[in-house]
Amino acid sequence: MSEYLKAIFELKELRQKFLFTLFMFVIYRLGSHIPLPGINPDALRDFLSSMKGSIFALYDIFSGGNLSRLTVFALGVMPYISASIMMQLLTVAIPQLQRLAKEEGDYGRYKINEYTKYLTLFVALVQSLGIALWIRGQVSPKGIPIVDNPGISFILITVITLVAGTMFLVWIADRITERGIGNGASLIIFAGIVAGFPNALIQFTEKIKAGDIGPLTLLF
Repeated sequence: MSEYLKAIFELKELRQKFLFTLFMFVIYRLGSHIPLPGINPDALRDFLSSMKGSIFALYDIFSGGNLSRLTVFALGVMPYISASIMMQLLTVAIPQLQRLAKEEGDYGRYKINEYTKYLTLFVALVQSLGIALWIRGQVSPKGIPIVDNPGISFILITVITLVAGTMFLVWIADRITERGIGNGASLIIFAGIVAGFPNALIQFTEKIKAGDIGPLTLLF
């Protein structure tokens, strides 16, 4: 590991790639602490305490905790991942796309990537609308609404903010892939999981101490 880090800072090009990737990560983490407008943070915290262990918690891991905090990056790059999978299936099913991907070279790959971005936009729109409609009707265990003013304006602002956040993350991922180290989308997901690991470890330890997790649970 020490030899690898030494090589990074000795080679100018590799050092620039590493620092650029690190800079993009800093921007990502800063955005991960910007909450959506109109959210009651105390009510949200109480509400999420009752959601632990659900599919919501699993999705939140891949969003780097952004979903549970309802930040501008709440969707993460998951719409892009979903769109990429869908585009791969469409490429197999639709002859025109298959021909474009195989026979058109760089231009074909460029067009497939462009179509993937449009599909990402659509997936992000659907998911952000679903989140807005779902969260505006939720209340904390104490009966406090999570959304202060759950009207049409909240839905519009939430959808626009979440879609913009996702597309900005896709842009960051592309820049990392082009000028940084590794695949940008994969690294953003990895960075989110790593950022949430300390908190998850603390919660896991507390559950063991409280007796909520027994030896059999650890084994199986």
